Amino acid sequence: MELREKTVEILAAIRESSPMVHHITNRVVMNFTANVTLCIGAAPVMAPCIEESPEMVKYAGALLLNIGTLDLPLVESMMAAGKAANEAGIPVIFDPVGAGATALRTRAAEMICRHLKLSIVRGNAGEILSLAGQGGRVRGVDSMDTLGNRIDVISSLASDRGWTVALTGAEDVVTDGERTVVLTNGDPVMGRVTGTGCAATTAVACCAAAWSDPFGAATAGITAMGLAGEKAASLCSGPGTFVPHFLDALANMEPSAVGEGMAFHVPD
Repeated sequence: MELREKTVEILAAIRESSPMVHHITNRVVMNFTANVTLCIGAAPVMAPCIEESPEMVKYAGALLLNIGTLDLPLVESMMAAGKAANEAGIPVIFDPVGAGATALRTRAAEMICRHLKLSIVRGNAGEILSLAGQGGRVRGVDSMDTLGNRIDVISSLASDRGWTVALTGAEDVVTDGERTVVLTNGDPVMGRVTGTGCAATTAVACCAAAWSDPFGAATAGITAMGLAGEKAASLCSGPGTFVPHFLDALANMEPSAVGEGMAFHVPD
């Protein structure tokens, strides 16, 4: 199926099925990403407590793990929920926020990657290059690195680990090691608002909850985010008014319009 057609089908499938996405995520973005989940057409649940997370995930179409505000009990809950999701065949989407910045974050990310079967990993260049053992530079949770001409590194990481990798930045790259696409929708103002990267992971998880192909799900989620960002940027007067316009754009977005507006190319 052609990429534009697949993207339209995936976004329509979310609206039709309204899958539940279980988030174990960071406290900074929790409200925003719950709203993103609703606006794209899915149903959010935030259940970080280990006493219920393995039980809750069994009702979900996808599990999202985000280490943005990290502590050890949260990692334990992520591991428990992730193992339950793996046993039930539920896709696990991981956002390695700040991996490479501190020893704790790097160890937590490596443990999750090593012991859980992950479907999609979404991060910035510094985080993904850190997971690839390429010394990605991260300051706090912000990338100090760019992908440059290292798409082959990301493709090899995806192939070796059996993941789909979605790397977001000035341009976005999605690869599963066999298929690779560069997505170019979006607007610079998105980088001036807290949580847009985490929201991209949410959009990807919503797509994965409704569609079995991780590469297609990641592509559709990142594209929807980029196009909603473009629309919001054209209407807002700055970062403070961007978020409400963005949520409206995502909620009002027709899947067919996403297919028409999708900007991408396949690298050589």
